[in-house]
Amino acid sequence: MTLNEIRRRYLDFFRTRGHTVLPSAPLVPENDPTTLFVSSGMQPLIPYFLGQPHPVGTRIANSQKALRTQDIEEVGDNRHTTFFEMLGNWSFGDYFKKEEIPWLYQFLTEEIGLPAERLFVSCFEGDDIFHIPRDEESAEIWKSLGIPSERIYFYGSEKNWWSRAGTPKQMPTGEPAGPDTEVFYDFGTPHDPVYGNECHPNCDCGRFMEIGNAVFMMYVKKDEHTFDLLPKRNVDFGGGLERIAAALNNKNDIFLIDPLQTIIRELAAGSGKNYDDLDYRASFRIVTDHVRAAVFMLGDGVLPSNTERGYVLRRLIRRAVRHANTLGVKEKTIGRIIDGIIAIYRAEYPALSASHSAILAGFAEEENRFKKTLSQGMKEFEKVVAKGAVAGEDAFILFTTYGFPYELTEELARERGASISRDEYEKAMRAHQDLSRAGASRKFAGGLADHSEATIRYHTTHHILLKALRTILGPDVHQRGSNITAERLRMDFSSPAKMTPEQIAEAERLVNEIIREELPVIRTVMPKAQAEKLDAEREFGVTYPEIVSVYSIGPKDATEADPKFSQAYSIEFCGGPHVTNTAEIHKGGTFRILKEEAVGSGVRRIKAVLE
Repeated sequence: MTLNEIRRRYLDFFRTRGHTVLPSAPLVPENDPTTLFVSSGMQPLIPYFLGQPHPVGTRIANSQKALRTQDIEEVGDNRHTTFFEMLGNWSFGDYFKKEEIPWLYQFLTEEIGLPAERLFVSCFEGDDIFHIPRDEESAEIWKSLGIPSERIYFYGSEKNWWSRAGTPKQMPTGEPAGPDTEVFYDFGTPHDPVYGNECHPNCDCGRFMEIGNAVFMMYVKKDEHTFDLLPKRNVDFGGGLERIAAALNNKNDIFLIDPLQTIIRELAAGSGKNYDDLDYRASFRIVTDHVRAAVFMLGDGVLPSNTERGYVLRRLIRRAVRHANTLGVKEKTIGRIIDGIIAIYRAEYPALSASHSAILAGFAEEENRFKKTLSQGMKEFEKVVAKGAVAGEDAFILFTTYGFPYELTEELARERGASISRDEYEKAMRAHQDLSRAGASRKFAGGLADHSEATIRYHTTHHILLKALRTILGPDVHQRGSNITAERLRMDFSSPAKMTPEQIAEAERLVNEIIREELPVIRTVMPKAQAEKLDAEREFGVTYPEIVSVYSIGPKDATEADPKFSQAYSIEFCGGPHVTNTAEIHKGGTFRILKEEAVGSGVRRIKAVLE
């Protein structure tokens, strides 16, 4: 049975039982700044559990797109994925345990045909501190359906209690919560004694997989020590669609379900590697999961960046690209995989088809950006890891200079058996952030926050941008201040009017064109009078000595012996430091203007990045 068929049968099953079927909410939460992504089916429904009436009634069901960022490091084993779908049905003050548990059992055993003898369940064992009783009612209902006592387990609040804020003790007052009952599928694989002497449904040996969880929301925390009953009792069921499909396969590898196998087959064809080869299996799984997750994130409007949701997406794409390189996939393989994912899911999620071109372009742009830095970054990493340990300062440089997220450096170090200190990395990052903040509050000599490679790239880009602005806006444009860090450049310049969108786009085009031309950047020391005759641009308000340093950019055949000033793109008074060729800027990314704004009468400001 395919994933799409399981989803359809589930929604039809609850539709015939009076439920209104809703479309999935977007992955990006609406009106919830506390979390980056929807990570469960019930998350978009919190207001209705707190008492707000749902506009479609008291019974609803859907299949919800979800993303769990905490599982990124776990992907590569047989069961973890970052993106998944959660089948859900909810009752807002309508039915309760006596209806939900039999429906769940009927769907699993009769509607889709899971063997009843393979099902184990768990129930809440109670909490003596808060006087919350053991959930014998749910256990008795399971028994009445044919689940014997020996397949019913009781666990405490760490396993069989649900609230938005953890255990009863951790919860704030006023929060709804309740016990849950979970359903596990037994694959019958041998128990691994490394996980303990006895196997049970919550054992991590791989024999059992949780496939569903019904929460009975019936309590509200009154104060630090007590709970009251809610005026209306609610049901919140969530079942992992991919996990249910894996159970139907009777194979404890979630990557053997049909949509993920489609991706894996394309990867195998594009790489010549085999999923059954244990040396490559983890890479197959990582690329498969991360590309699928990225498709849905891009489809919901998330774009790669260095912060929040964009950082998660960037990390997923870059991790996928690295493991695709490990597999040796051929060019255009990832594009075909994206096409295949959209083809599989477009009937249920038509917005993917509407965003098809944008998804391909967004992934390809980030993939190309990372590939430009990956080769050089890996060379630097190999130098570092050869010492047997990766210092926090090294991890920091790999991030700021080569675009390696800390997690990627940590993963690479772990693969080489090298140690790494996150505390040292975070200390270096805090020091860097403190310097950046200081840079935002005062002018630096030359406007530089530091002399890191990233900052130096931005410094030379700043020169190129100033010449581009003078070309577009006219010779009356001059620099009126600058602030350059390893993350971005900021330039103040003289101009009476706001730049048009077309002028901004043209400035970006010109700067990127010069960067891509790989022009030499030449430093020449000369008398100030000679530099003035060259019409070299100078910083406003700075008094220069009689002997000055001038930096010129281009032409291609310029050398220190013969700078060819008459053909140079840009000439400026400057004390440096700079890159030696604009090709060094190119590896830092594509130039993009983030903002153009007024900072005073006749003075404008541009903030821009390389990404």
